Amino acid sequence: MVTEELEVVRRPQAEDPPTRGWLSALLARLVDPFRRGEVPDRRPAMGFYTDTTVCIGCKACEVACKQWNQIPADGFEFTGDSYDNTGELSASSWRHVKFIEQFADVLPPPPSPDGRMSLDVLPAEPPPANRWLMMSDVCKHCVAAPCQQACPTGAIIYNEFANVYIQPDICNGCAYCVAACPFGVITRSTISGHARKCTLCYDRQKDGLVPACAKACPTASIQFGPVDELRERARRRVEDLHRRGVPGAHLYGDAPTETYTGLNSFYLLIDRPEVYGLPGNPFNPWIHMAGDYLRTALAGAVTFAVLLAAFFVWGT
Repeated sequence: MVTEELEVVRRPQAEDPPTRGWLSALLARLVDPFRRGEVPDRRPAMGFYTDTTVCIGCKACEVACKQWNQIPADGFEFTGDSYDNTGELSASSWRHVKFIEQFADVLPPPPSPDGRMSLDVLPAEPPPANRWLMMSDVCKHCVAAPCQQACPTGAIIYNEFANVYIQPDICNGCAYCVAACPFGVITRSTISGHARKCTLCYDRQKDGLVPACAKACPTASIQFGPVDELRERARRRVEDLHRRGVPGAHLYGDAPTETYTGLNSFYLLIDRPEVYGLPGNPFNPWIHMAGDYLRTALAGAVTFAVLLAAFFVWGT
């Protein structure tokens, strides 16, 4: 009996593949980096829908994101901006819960005839009552991401779930993506020097799991799924809020604009985007690239003509 158990343990060792010679190993090291892997099959575009009206600021999403992705802590000092200790999105904070405190100098309006108090905020007007606005911010996973367009090494790609993904082994730390992002999402890591941001838990998605932040959210403020389904769900939620007396409720990033594409991670807000630290009219710098190239070419031609004229003048 003991002999049979030993044979079972030793059997896999006899089936190990033979080691390659030094020449084949050297060729593999030279050729393998240039081989293209198998392209995964395209899947439905996946993303986030964040309903800020039900966010309670518990920061469970921040903790879950750091725990799953093994991101280092940001410290435990308060920033002085409400109960916020992370401050902003960064290479070590892929989720950031914002606390926006609004205080009115006037008394809140009286209740409506049906007895309900309206908490909506019309654009460009002060809040009618003291309140907190809370929002869990994250990478927007833009449909046409400026960071991906600006990356010179091809480190930023779209994976099979239409998510913007940074390949750290290809990133050279040039920070072009940092300057290109209109939302201030990407920063360089002080540890590795590479650009880092939310991966939308790509490893979990491949195994059919929900991203860690959405899984940990206790109020379903962060919802994950196919983007088309999320948009329909979000629009129904806006209509419901309008019926409940919140006319200021609107979606941010669910549809493209003249200056920017849609976002695969979009938000339901009840105040102006600027109040939440979001640009009111995000702008893709790629729009002006054709004009920039033309102006550069004209400047080069004029410079060459001036130098050529100076050469002939001084030569004579």
